[in-house]
Amino acid sequence: MLAASRAGVRRYGPAEVVEAQARGALVVDTRTEAQRRRQGELPGALVIDRTVLEWRLDPTSDARIPEATGTDVEVVVVCRQGYSSSLAAASLRSVGLHRATDLAGGVEAWMAAGLPMSDGPADVRE
Repeated sequence: MLAASRAGVRRYGPAEVVEAQARGALVVDTRTEAQRRRQGELPGALVIDRTVLEWRLDPTSDARIPEATGTDVEVVVVCRQGYSSSLAAASLRSVGLHRATDLAGGVEAWMAAGLPMSDGPADVRE
């Protein structure tokens, strides 16, 4: 299932996520609160629980967030190691968000690249 979710998809490295965020992509952190507490917050990311991800980002959903403006929105899903984010991005593509991808290696790759984490409050979307 993981291999199928990644087939034909260009996953981003940490520097590419920074570039995507600069051009307006939604970076969505699906890590648990405990993981975020241990590792820190990903600067500029929206925190959306994996259990409601599709409803919050599907532009046709009554439960969508304001940033879910259409199917052409670029979404980069981030998790701890880059496994569940691949599955989540595939699920988003299945609801029409064709530009959904994920951070290869997750937050652990981000930190290994020396990119900053934040102690500040997260932008949690429930």
